[in-house]
Amino acid sequence: MTQPRQPAVAGMFYPAGPDILRHDIARMLREAKLPTGPVLTPKALLVPHAGYVYSGPIAAAAYALLAPLRGQIRRVVLLGPAHRVALRGLALPTATAFATPLGNVPIDAAAAQIALRLPQVQLSDLAHAQEHSLEVQLPFLQSVLDDFTLLPLVVGQATAQEVAAVIDALWGGAETLIAISSDLSHYQPYANAQVLDAATAAKVLALQPLTSHEDACGATPLNGLLDVARRRHLHASLLDLRNSGDTAGDRSRVVGYAAFAFTEPSEGQSNVQHRIHH
Repeated sequence: MTQPRQPAVAGMFYPAGPDILRHDIARMLREAKLPTGPVLTPKALLVPHAGYVYSGPIAAAAYALLAPLRGQIRRVVLLGPAHRVALRGLALPTATAFATPLGNVPIDAAAAQIALRLPQVQLSDLAHAQEHSLEVQLPFLQSVLDDFTLLPLVVGQATAQEVAAVIDALWGGAETLIAISSDLSHYQPYANAQVLDAATAAKVLALQPLTSHEDACGATPLNGLLDVARRRHLHASLLDLRNSGDTAGDRSRVVGYAAFAFTEPSEGQSNVQHRIHH
C-alpha cells in the first residue's frame, strides 16, 4: 500500500464533508471543560473512539489540552485495539500517509523503522484497512496540531510489556505525543456502566493494569502505557468520564468513554484536581 490509507468510517463515525467536520470538531473543542488548577502539558492521552455524536465531546476534553502545544508536537504515536482482524502483536501499515477529509497525515518512516526492529511489530495493511480506533482520532489531531507525522499501531494479542517496549522505543521528547484509543464498558445498563467505568477510572488514576477487556476494549494498549507510566512516574488526570447515555444514546444499553491526560513528573501535579462529569 504505497498510496495513502483511505478513510474507512468517514460518513459513519464522523462527517465526510470537511467543512461540517471542521465545524463539529471546533464546537466540541470549544465546549470542552478544561481542568482547574495548573495547566496540564500531556505526554500521553487516553481517548475514546466511538462515533463523534457519542464520544466526540469526551475525546475533545483531551484534545483541547493540546492547543498550547500546537507547534511543539511534531509526532503522534497512536495505538488502538484491533476490532476487525485477528492479530498477534502490533501492526504498522505500509502506507506512506493516512487520508482524512481534512487532508493527509504522513507516516513517520524513521519511527516505523525503529518500531519494526522489535519482534512484536509487523506490517499489516489488512489490520488497518477497516480499523476505526485510530482513524477517528486523526481529524481531532489535524484540528489541534500543526504539521505532524503519525505512527499508527493496531494492537492485537500482546502483553503489556510488549506494548510498553514499543512505547519506550518511541518515547522521544516534547515533540512526541503518545495517544491510546479505547472505549470503556460495552452494552451495560446506564447505572451499571457508571459503576464499572468509575472503577476502571480509579485503576487508571492509580496506574494499575486493567484485568479484562470487558473494562476497556483497548485494555492491551492501555496496560502498555500504564506500565510505562509507572516506571516513568507519570501522573494521570481524569478529564471526562461519561457514556453514550449521557451524549446521544439509549440508556438501556450504553458504552463508556473516558479522557485522561498523563503528565511527566516535572509538571508539578500535586495541585491537579480530578473531575468526573456525571
